Order: sequence, then C-alpha cells, then structure tokens
Amino acid sequence: TFVVFGVLGGAIVNLCGVRWTIFCSGFMYALYSASYIYLNHKPWDGSFTIAAGALLGIGAGILWAAQGMIMVSYPREEEKGKYIAVFWIIFNLGGMLGGILPFAINYHSEKDSLSDGVYIAFVVLECLGAFLGLALAPPSKVTRTDGSSVVMVKYTNVGKEVLEILKLFLNPTMLALLPMCFTSNFFYTYQFNNINAALFNIRTRGFNNIFYWGFQMLGAYAISFLLDWQRLQRKTRGFIGFAIVFVVFNAIWGGTLALHNKYPEGIEAGSRLDFKDTKRAAGPIILYLLCGIGDALYQSMAYWIIGALTNDNQKLSRYAGFYKGMQSFGAAIAWQLDIKVITLNQIIANWVLFGASVPPMLYVIWRIKNHSEDQSIEAESADAYVEKEENLKA
Repeated sequence: TFVVFGVLGGAIVNLCGVRWTIFCSGFMYALYSASYIYLNHKPWDGSFTIAAGALLGIGAGILWAAQGMIMVSYPREEEKGKYIAVFWIIFNLGGMLGGILPFAINYHSEKDSLSDGVYIAFVVLECLGAFLGLALAPPSKVTRTDGSSVVMVKYTNVGKEVLEILKLFLNPTMLALLPMCFTSNFFYTYQFNNINAALFNIRTRGFNNIFYWGFQMLGAYAISFLLDWQRLQRKTRGFIGFAIVFVVFNAIWGGTLALHNKYPEGIEAGSRLDFKDTKRAAGPIILYLLCGIGDALYQSMAYWIIGALTNDNQKLSRYAGFYKGMQSFGAAIAWQLDIKVITLNQIIANWVLFGASVPPMLYVIWRIKNHSEDQSIEAESADAYVEKEENLKA
C-alpha cells in the first residue's frame, strides 16, 4: 500500500490539500502503534496489526508526499538545503524519542519486547501530531521571503493528476533517479535487523537508536551548508555532496562486512551486546551511528536533487510521491530478502545497488541548472483557468 499510495500521494495532496491529508494520514500511525498494544495481550492474533499496517501504508504514502512537497517547494532555491536539514532534525527528534522511551522503560527489563506504556506514549504523540497538521497554512497563502508565491498553478483536477502521475514513468529524469529512489531505504532492513536487533539487547537497541537518529540530525545539518553555499555553482555543490555520500557509504559497507565476518550468525539472545560492555559493544555501536550519518547524507542529497529540478509545488508533490513510492518498493523487497537470503548476500546486494545508483545520480546532477526556469503563473480561480483552457482548444 505504501508503494501505491506513495506514487499516488502527490496527486492526492494536490487535490485535497496539505492540511487535511496530513491530518488524516497522521492517525494511521496512531492506529498502527495501538495495534501493538492489542498484540502484546493477544500475541497469537496478528490480524489487527496486519490490517493496521496496510492502512499505515496508505497514510504514510500520502503524508510523505505532502511533507516532501512542503520541504522542497516552500524555500527559495538558495535555502533548500537548510529546509531539508530543518525537517530532518525535527523528524529525527521523533526517532530519538522513539529510542529514549524503550530505553528508559525497558532499562531494567530482560523482556525482548516493548511494554504497553511505550506504545501508549506513541499513540498520544502521533494523535497530537495529526491535529497539528491542521495548523499548517495552505500553500496558496504562503509566500517566500523574496515575495514570490509558493503556488504556481492553483487549479487541478482528477484527470490532470492521473495523467501527470502516468507521465512520471515516462520522464527521463525520474527514470534516471529510479535506482536512487529504490536504494534510499533498502539498507534499513539490514541495519535494523542484522546489526541493531541481531547484536544488541533490547535496552541497548533503544540506546543505539537515540544516537542513530541524533547523528542523522548532525549529518543533515552539516551537509546543508554545502548544498546552500552560494559561492559555488549548484551543479558543483551537487558533485561535492555526492562525493561525500559515495565515500561515507563505501566506508559503512566496508565496516559492515568486517562486522559480519566477526558475527556471521549474530549473537544468541542471552549474550547480546550491552552498551555498558564498552570493550565488546563500542565498535558495533560506532558503526551503527555512522549508518545514521550515511542515511542523512543520502536522503538530504536525494531531496536536494529533486528540489533542484523545479520550484513548482504541484510537480514537486508528485516527484516527492514518486520518490517515496519507489523507496518503499525497495524497502519491501529488502524485507523479503531478509527472510530468504543469508546476511552476507544482503550486504552484497546493498553495496551493488548503491553502486548502480551512482551513474544515473551523477547524470542528473550534471544536468542541474544553476536556477530552475519555472515561470510563476498568476493565481486565478478554477473557473478562469477552465475558461482559458477552453479558449485555447477552440
């Protein structure tokens, strides 16, 4: 469902508006968290969690399309790196909280699952976040600091959105970015399941996630200065940023391979690493934190590349939806591989996919212009827009 509604998400956001799509989608996260409270008490019955997961895929696809559109269409061109970093910091504050809660609540627990209290806290916070979506100003009322309007064309309809979504799959630039989109969350499965879950006890997993998401904040903040550095041409900034991502990712997968060779079958549940055992745990923890930095650098570059293609908010909502849809498609395949493929082959698959994404990403960066050439269209009513279209056809 995430794949389908990720791709369709941009169209839904354009048709229904940012506030209501975020409001409705946010509750899908709360429902999914609540399903685990039910599962804690009836572990033999996973039907509620499966159904909630399917609904979450619908909500998440739409929400991430809305988020992506806001993040890369609201700022001026020279501020897009900063806006991406601000979002990534806020987003990962949630991830840090998601690490603090299980770490604190399960600190003295040997139970290898989260308590009801953790999930209740998640439900409350996610409901609050959904309601806060209604406080957002609609794009039509947002102007940038230079006085330009965020909205370039106010009117759209279902037929137009369907056509534009289909055209994404014929767009050479989107097709070139497909490997980047597919790869951008593929590595999560290995990092979460075969490093954090397989090597550490439950309280240390929470401890690790506090810093995993925290280091993501640092990575996004650091690369934002490069991406917005006006002394360099935009294309040059893109090449330097990508070079950093390339070096960091290869270092991460090299370290991951070394860690796998040390623990090829993971660690038995009773003797998994604890953060207090610094002699054994320090190296794997540092590697896991570097994985967080690498993710932030990759995602920041991906969003910056997408944001450099246009300033049109409706196009960017579709581009962001395409990115998240293809990203979740890759993640879904990675989860299946985790069940059926040995860990060494998963490392190889991740490394190869990253390598395959390199040439087309470089090609798109090479084609980036110093300024997007979108021409703002004066705001007009739907009726006026339809009348103009009919006159042109006549």
